[in-house]
Amino acid sequence: MFLKQIHSRDTTFGMSYCIYLQTLNYMRALLIAILLCAACAVHAQTYELGVFLGGSNTIGDVGSERYINPNELAVGGIGKWNLSDRYSYRVSVIYSELSGDDADASSTARNQRNYRFTNKALEVSLGMEFNFVEFNLHDFRHPFTPYLHGGVSVLMHDNLYYNAPGTAALADGRKSTVAFPMTVGVKGKVGQHFVLGAEVGARYALTDNLDGSNPGDQAGSNFERFGNLYSDDWYVFTGVTLTYTFIRKPCYSCYE
Repeated sequence: MFLKQIHSRDTTFGMSYCIYLQTLNYMRALLIAILLCAACAVHAQTYELGVFLGGSNTIGDVGSERYINPNELAVGGIGKWNLSDRYSYRVSVIYSELSGDDADASSTARNQRNYRFTNKALEVSLGMEFNFVEFNLHDFRHPFTPYLHGGVSVLMHDNLYYNAPGTAALADGRKSTVAFPMTVGVKGKVGQHFVLGAEVGARYALTDNLDGSNPGDQAGSNFERFGNLYSDDWYVFTGVTLTYTFIRKPCYSCYE
């Protein structure tokens, strides 16, 4: 019996030791793969830096009901880190004065109400871009591709309210809110280093007060909230991007 117990302990120890060695080998292989991909990313990735130029509009309770209706200038910068010929990390900073005027609405009720607003807005966004066609910036067999973009944004904007009918909105400080961009576009290569794109990006903001229709407790505000209080606002950026590509040919195999 004593010998059987010793044999059982030796067997258990042997199995545990084998599992330990297998785990160690797996961790070693995983570490080597991570280091190789990291080295590949550091030394051979393709990056893009450029500009965004276009227009903005809001979809809310004040102004035109059109979904895509650029009425103010929107400008910004954009950067991309191309992980592969399909996927890219994307960061952007865009500034615009979001505005709306009930005089531009098709609704008679809005025309008679006659509100208007201007909201100074700055958006910082981080997300992923997906190409429908393999878009290798160093291979001109596929010179253009449609793409989708999604992510998360932080929007810094004026905190608006109205204190009388038929007037322009007033600002009571600044606020920040989270928004979720959903962009569709098409882009193509221009020469060896430039990429030109055109896109429409709708943003769902976690606020119902980009137009001043649902303010908080503002000092001096004695006007009730109005519009659809159960639906948050949207804003849209429509425009073109022009980016410059640099760094040498990327190691796509690390990410496939």
